[in-house]
Formats: sequence, C-alpha cells, structure tokens
Amino acid sequence: MVETLERALRDRSAESEAAGVLVGTAKNDDDGDFVEHWCVQVGMRAVSGSPLLGLAGLCLGHTARRFGRLSDEALALAASPAVRAEGVRSFLHLW
Repeated sequence: MVETLERALRDRSAESEAAGVLVGTAKNDDDGDFVEHWCVQVGMRAVSGSPLLGLAGLCLGHTARRFGRLSDEALALAASPAVRAEGVRSFLHLW
C-alpha cells in the first residue's frame, strides 16, 4: 500500500492504482491513525491537477465517519481549497 502511494506521488501514471488503494484503505483498514496519515500525505504531496487531491479529502471523510475524529492537520487539509476544488473537478469532470 505504502509503495503504491509513494510511486503515484512520484509518477502520475501510477495514480489510478493508488486511487483504489487509498479508497480501499480508508474504507477497510482498522488503524485510523495510519489511514489518516496517508490521506494527509497524499493530500499534501500530490501535484496540482492530480485526482488524488480530491480523493484524499474524500478518504478523510471516510476516516472521520469510521473513527469519529480527525487531527487538526487533517481537518485543515480537508477544508483547504485545493483539496475541495480538486474533488469537485475530478468528480464532475470539469476543467
């Protein structure tokens, strides 16, 4: 999982596989701190225009729903315009 995400953060051709891994982890992994860490890492490190930005926000939402909490850092990322705008752009196929 970590290798897949790290690869996608270096090479955009790996983003599709990483998207599935990130969502699957957010929905199924029992370690909330681990899930949150990787959602934040992806949200902070993905390049502008990457669909992983919006997915990081979505996955933080899954994490909050499942575990009932998020760190201040994760909350700030989820509220950031870059993550929110990228989610809208990706899901509506805009821009």
